[in-house]
Amino acid sequence: MAMDREWEQEQKRVDAVVRKIDRQIEALRRQTEGIKENILEISRNFWDDVTLNFSDPHDTLETIASINQQARVMAERERSFRHARRRLTTLVRMKDSPYFGRIDFVEDGESKAEAIYLGIATVRDEGDELPLVYDWRAPIASLYYEGSPGPVRYKTPAGEISGNLKRKRQFIIRDGRIRSMFDTSVTIGDELLQEVLGRHSGTQMKNIVATIQKEQNRIIRSEGKRLLVVSGAAGSGKTSTALQRVAWLLYRYRKSLTAKQVVLFSPNPMFNSYVSTVLPGLGEENMQQTTFQEMLEHRLGKRFRLEDPYDQMEYVLQGLKEPGYEERLQGIRFKTSTRFMEVIDQYLERLRREGLIFRNITFNDRVLISAEEIERLFYALDPSRSIPGRLERLAEQLLDRLDELADEEKDRPWVEDEIELLDAETYQRAYKELQRQKGSSGNCADDFKREREWLASFVVKERFRPLKRSVRRYQFVDIPALYRRLFSDPDFVPRMMPNIRLPQGWEAICAQTAERLDRKELAYEDATPFLYLTEKIEGFHTNPHIRHVFVDEAQDYSPFQFAFLKHLFPRASMTVLGDFNQAIFISAESGFDFLTGLFGSDETDTFILTRSYRSTRQIVLFTRELIEGGDRIEPFDRDGPKPTWTQVEDREKLYEKISGRIRSLQAAGHRTIAIICKSGRESREAYEGLKKHCPALRLMDKETASFEAGPLVIPSYLAKGLEFDAVIVFDAQEARYGRENERKLFYTVCTRAMHELHLYCAGKATPFLSDVSPDLYVVES
Repeated sequence: MAMDREWEQEQKRVDAVVRKIDRQIEALRRQTEGIKENILEISRNFWDDVTLNFSDPHDTLETIASINQQARVMAERERSFRHARRRLTTLVRMKDSPYFGRIDFVEDGESKAEAIYLGIATVRDEGDELPLVYDWRAPIASLYYEGSPGPVRYKTPAGEISGNLKRKRQFIIRDGRIRSMFDTSVTIGDELLQEVLGRHSGTQMKNIVATIQKEQNRIIRSEGKRLLVVSGAAGSGKTSTALQRVAWLLYRYRKSLTAKQVVLFSPNPMFNSYVSTVLPGLGEENMQQTTFQEMLEHRLGKRFRLEDPYDQMEYVLQGLKEPGYEERLQGIRFKTSTRFMEVIDQYLERLRREGLIFRNITFNDRVLISAEEIERLFYALDPSRSIPGRLERLAEQLLDRLDELADEEKDRPWVEDEIELLDAETYQRAYKELQRQKGSSGNCADDFKREREWLASFVVKERFRPLKRSVRRYQFVDIPALYRRLFSDPDFVPRMMPNIRLPQGWEAICAQTAERLDRKELAYEDATPFLYLTEKIEGFHTNPHIRHVFVDEAQDYSPFQFAFLKHLFPRASMTVLGDFNQAIFISAESGFDFLTGLFGSDETDTFILTRSYRSTRQIVLFTRELIEGGDRIEPFDRDGPKPTWTQVEDREKLYEKISGRIRSLQAAGHRTIAIICKSGRESREAYEGLKKHCPALRLMDKETASFEAGPLVIPSYLAKGLEFDAVIVFDAQEARYGRENERKLFYTVCTRAMHELHLYCAGKATPFLSDVSPDLYVVES
């Protein structure tokens, strides 16, 4: 009876809060409409309100100031509109579920407990000092995620506050009605997690603010260290926790940090789409999102045809029988290591003294400044200065020399030919310029000569403009040749570094690399080292504006790539999320210890998440037996059917069985169903074989930017970081998942499943299945 009365009282409070949210929604709608009208009016009348006068310098400055003032007014209105719209979107969401938790807290020195209700954002009543709903990121909210009834304390920017936690209550509220309400003593109750995790998957990641666990809360609110490493099992909530951390940082440092100062490196563009709604759903702007490959393409795509990580992965998965395969793998491991960075650093030290390779500066098939002269000028400069510092000075000298050469060029025959081809408008400009400079001399011959000189200067200046631009960009330095030199002679590196431990097959690795470079191609493993060498020579294009870098699926980044990111964002803190049990790309490393060496142990915090929330208990018990140390992974107690294993005679039977499974899964209400294949080639084959049975089937490849609900075929490496209601593992035979280095790939594929996992095989079964207890899966025929 007492609980019934409390339920009734809590529902009355929900009703009251919803009414107040309703009123605020209406007020915001009126406000946004008003701001929108104001913006349109300013836009319509922009030039009417600007005084235009360019008659003299003073009036010109006044005109510019007038334009800037109007532009500032417009920008301010647009900011107000965006802020109001975000707030409106948040309140509309909160109307359905205004809050999810309550804590009753008595601060030391006070006699009465204060009831604190927590939601995705703060809601205040007009005139009231205390909020009706506190933002989940408020300092006091940490008591909900970590506190137990009894003495507690929490940190605030002003210091630590202590007191007594009297109650911790959780709600499930839908459509403004309390569906469930329960008190808990320690962690966020399983009932709430069951309700959230038991839902069908969508095409966008959910926010987890109502179900943040104690260990996740500590990650989200971590402060003081430059590097935060989160190592977690598949489905442990690493990515969700990272996104809530971004939201918390934007709240905690809202006066000094904006979303534009945060960047997320994600595994692929599809993943960017998958997580794109989390922050807006919490009333925050999205941070910048990119992939490492997009950054490489931006910097190197004009110089080379770049291999991407998926093409590299396709080679690793499919190229076993190709000549030079093992040497390529050895080369990948070496070039992605910090050992190779040491090689380049040693090489750069040598280049300070000798050996920089330059290009001739040519014009009209003539050498204006030879590579030999440029080299002499460079090494004549102060050797104590850095290479970029000397190149800057050298570029100034070369630009001065080009100005001298341009004067000499004016009398060459080609200039007269170019003048003859100029249009009437250019001639008119020449005439006006002469009038402005000195006026007419009255002597036609003199005027013609002066006009010809002006036109000659104009022609030469225009033709020399690209030359000067290339000099300013240091294009007289032949960096591809400098990088190629490391591989042109297999003895070059050991001569430079006698104690270097080179990989087996170094000669073949050198030949493969040089051959690609000659074709103006850059393998994925060469792209970061090449860019590092470029930046160290030309001067690092750092981005000091970025304050926080997040790297998801970090186990697939190399030590070299992390070192490069640290150089690129010198003022940024870094949050790294990964699971080396899901490391599917080739790397020499098997842990994150090298990151401590980059940032220092005093600047590093490490968190390990062992509990898996994504998959049912039955799926986790199955998948954890596939990997070494899997017994440390704790399943969340959410039940579902056991994984199934189905073996068939041939491909046609495989297509038939999988098609039938897709239909039964759809009938069961599963919205996202993934048929996961090992490679892109196998995905295309599976799609062609299945689409006649399942017309709604879609094929996902590396160009796919987002996905919709329904059945889809996807290669293993693109499924990373995603989750699906049901996963069908396509043809899990030994020929595909048989080598030990494919074990983690197989584990990654299986752990994408939330509710159901079904494995099919049209050949000899993968040996990894023998490591799983037969009690943990069902064999179907």
